[in-house]
Amino acid sequence: MIARIARPAYAVLMTNTTPDGERIAKRMARAGRASRREAERLIGEGRVRVNGKTIDSPALNVTAADKIEVDGIPLAAAEAPRMWRYYKPVGLVTSERDEKGRPTVFDRLPPELPRVMSVGRLDLNSEGLLLLTNDGELKRRLELPSTGWTRKYRVRAKGNPTEATLKPLERGIVIDGEKFRPMTVTIDRVQGANCWLTIGLKEGKNREIRRALNEVGLDVNRLIRVSYGPFQLSELKDGEVEEIRGKIMRDQLGIKAEPQAVQRARRAPPAADPSRSLRKKR
Repeated sequence: MIARIARPAYAVLMTNTTPDGERIAKRMARAGRASRREAERLIGEGRVRVNGKTIDSPALNVTAADKIEVDGIPLAAAEAPRMWRYYKPVGLVTSERDEKGRPTVFDRLPPELPRVMSVGRLDLNSEGLLLLTNDGELKRRLELPSTGWTRKYRVRAKGNPTEATLKPLERGIVIDGEKFRPMTVTIDRVQGANCWLTIGLKEGKNREIRRALNEVGLDVNRLIRVSYGPFQLSELKDGEVEEIRGKIMRDQLGIKAEPQAVQRARRAPPAADPSRSLRKKR
């Protein structure tokens, strides 16, 4: 279960009503069809029609009275925003389709889930908490660094660092001209040739932790995201999904979602190694 947490000052304000003159990309995102950026791409490719006419620009406002179709399929009504916690196993790509044919997160989700999108990503070899939502606008807002949420990771790396070793990460490191924001880094313990670290950051660039630790001489061999803002991995196991309660949605995000029972589902993804469960003693 997720612990009760007081609503933070940075709660994201949302609404379940469709205002007059809502931008079409936002309307598509709220219906769970795509993120805003993806919606704009679909529009640019001529795959969206409004009231029977193909549009080529997202600079269009629509109302509930307008008939919207994507690839000839009527756009579903915007549902109340919902979210799920998912333990992403190692070996799955966080995308709907992979050009290399690798298994994806969405291939392994329980069939009873509605169409969902991931809030951010975890790379192929990373595991742990991945938030899912049916609302593209909510996804966009939760991914913004301005939301202020810290992502925390437990990291095992080869090497024996000191506090001095990790200072560049805490100041903000530059790698190949790319600036990474300051991280919080704690040395939890050293175990043989490996160390365990807890790392917190405000945004997650592609392979950021792996690249940053490699820059200071540490080779990451396990990376587990344990929290995303107030949402915790908690007792979830590999491949398990649990819906976040409506009350938590209201307290943390300001979303007036309808209360729903928390449902947990588990599918054993072939790419996962059951021995990697976070609950397993290390």
